[in-house]
Amino acid sequence: MTIVDRAHEYLEKIEKSDINAYIQIDKERVLKEAEELEKNEKLKNKPLYGKLIAVKSNINVKGYTISCASKTLENYVSSYDATVIKKIKSQGGLVIGMTNMDEFACGSSGETSYYGVTKNPNAEGRIPGGSSSGSAAAVAADLCDMALGSDTGGSIRNPASHCGVVGFKPSYGVVSRQGLCDLAMSFDQIGPLTKNAEDALVLTNVIKGLDISDSTTVDTPKFEKKDVENYKIGIIKEFMEVSDEKIRNKIEEGIEVFKDLGCKIVELSYKYTDLALPTYYLINYVEFFSATRKYDGRRYGYPIEEVCGEEVLRRILIGKHISEKEFSGKYYKKALQARRLMKMEMLKLFKEVDVIASPTVPKLPHKIGEELTPMEMYAYDVLTVPTNICGICAGVVKCGDINGTPVGLQIQGKPFDDEKVLSAMIEFEKNY
Repeated sequence: MTIVDRAHEYLEKIEKSDINAYIQIDKERVLKEAEELEKNEKLKNKPLYGKLIAVKSNINVKGYTISCASKTLENYVSSYDATVIKKIKSQGGLVIGMTNMDEFACGSSGETSYYGVTKNPNAEGRIPGGSSSGSAAAVAADLCDMALGSDTGGSIRNPASHCGVVGFKPSYGVVSRQGLCDLAMSFDQIGPLTKNAEDALVLTNVIKGLDISDSTTVDTPKFEKKDVENYKIGIIKEFMEVSDEKIRNKIEEGIEVFKDLGCKIVELSYKYTDLALPTYYLINYVEFFSATRKYDGRRYGYPIEEVCGEEVLRRILIGKHISEKEFSGKYYKKALQARRLMKMEMLKLFKEVDVIASPTVPKLPHKIGEELTPMEMYAYDVLTVPTNICGICAGVVKCGDINGTPVGLQIQGKPFDDEKVLSAMIEFEKNY
């Protein structure tokens, strides 16, 4: 089947789909680019040749509307490609469209988008998770080959778990953030959502690397799949204890796979689990408030406070409040101190093990439209935010389901041990 034929096939499936995974599809552009790609002999042996890739709507793709799923930027058409998009195109990849998401990546459910909720294709009537809801749902519904999302506190891993797909959050600095509309700059990382862990390895290798336009990036050797026999797999007891019993049981079943592979299971304790949510959200609020000051309606879009949704406004107002001079020492600076403690403690754990396995989300996705308090919504993130706080890497692979609703196993590694995490994901998926 030609690239054009495959593009036609996906575009027809997207048109018939009712899950609202995409915000923008430019059919004529996709087909034209598919034709051009078929004629490009230089790209035929590249790792992404002919792959149709969905992109979260906070990553700049030239000529597409980069709305961040907000009315604020509904008329903003990007004039450039983000670094990750340039790399994908250079390796034969083709952007098929821009996916739905929680507005400005503020949310864990996929319900806060100005363009409406995304539906979970693998758990009828339930949320797909967020904020990379559209990217995960598009992969799960086979509406693309693979997708890009962004992960600030679990925004790739949370929907990967809920939708039953693979998601990977690289170590901070492995992938360039140039061209990403940031939520919280010290947490954000772009990463892949894919149908299998091998594809996550391939896409990560394409988008990673040093970028002179992002001073936080580092150069790393190509990630290869390694044998995980004799790995020490850490299990944090507090992560298990805060999870629903049925999810905990599924994860314990999954851990048996590692035992069968010859891995040693090591029980660990992480004494700062209770600091995760307050530390993360205090820093998130302040950095998000700072990031949104450019959305003032003068250069593009509308003034954000005038048109944004409730969750976005909540984070702006709290961020403004706690960053004021009289409060920053009481809240923000304390959160930075807590972040340092959390990272130091996490790095100590990695002296004992190669990777850490745990549930991804402590509870199953709620039903679309079910009302949750902000704190109940934030609780989805308790097991994923430590990864971003500590700057480490983490991925998610499917670990069965509970009455048809997928459950994801999270595998974490120390900074720049992305290769170990990806290898563990691949071996688990192969043997589960």
